[in-house]
Amino acid sequence: MEIPTHLPVLLEEVMAFLQLQPGGTYLDCTFGRGGHAREILRRLGPNGRLIALDRDLDAAQASAELCLDPRFSFTQIQFSLSRSVLEAQGVWGHLDGVLLDFGVSSPQLNVSERGFSFQSDGPLDMRMDQTTGQTGAQWLALAAQADIERCLFNFGEERHGRRVARRICAEREREPIQTTAQLAAIVAAAVPRSGERIHPATRTFQALRIQVNDELGEIERGLPLLRGALAPGGRLCAISFHSLEDRIVKRYFRDSARPAQDAFGVERAFHLVTRKPTYPSPEEARENPRARSARLRVLERAS
Repeated sequence: MEIPTHLPVLLEEVMAFLQLQPGGTYLDCTFGRGGHAREILRRLGPNGRLIALDRDLDAAQASAELCLDPRFSFTQIQFSLSRSVLEAQGVWGHLDGVLLDFGVSSPQLNVSERGFSFQSDGPLDMRMDQTTGQTGAQWLALAAQADIERCLFNFGEERHGRRVARRICAEREREPIQTTAQLAAIVAAAVPRSGERIHPATRTFQALRIQVNDELGEIERGLPLLRGALAPGGRLCAISFHSLEDRIVKRYFRDSARPAQDAFGVERAFHLVTRKPTYPSPEEARENPRARSARLRVLERAS
């Protein structure tokens, strides 16, 4: 079954946890193709505001239609660098809700030229911001074998990381690794068959994508910033798609829920709205297989 390219994950659950107010101000940090954003706008009143961010150039282009709505604005930027955007719009510390939807989107996976997937051959790019940084091919060409191995272990939890890294380094001596098909074949040849249902290159592609985009670093830098942007009663909703992302969110939300004072001695309390993650319903998982691994956690600024 073909999945619509804009199908948002955990849509109703996100809307419920955001507790949308018609005149509220909200931030969608990972616009993608606008699935969540469109629903937020549908529920906002004429005085409501939605600010959207994404570092993907294609997401910026997809936002053009919504930019005709005076309640909506879009900025192409990493969410960890968004404080200047929020301050310029006068909403720093006044956000009623923030949404983070981590990982790679269906459109990114479905376009072979982006290089995120081994399902079809394309250039090994993998950059979420196509205008800056090293591509996956460039990083693999220059990285030391130990660094490739570390990437595979840490970001892909690939137990055969040493074998894969050794094979990659041997193959790149013969010819540059420039396409997704090349890398997938190299990994498949290096990983012993174990009867797993997933493709042997799945963990390697995840690890390389996280490395190229510094995805975990982006989350670690972004969560404290976005927590500080909330108004009293504002909620931060984070959707993770694998244990590495979820572990960072879980620990940060847990630590945030401990009472603490700011630099002026004023208590700024946060509490966990969800002590355990919320998962997609069985119906959603059937309709959208890419939603199966999603998990949603919510933090609220109480004062």
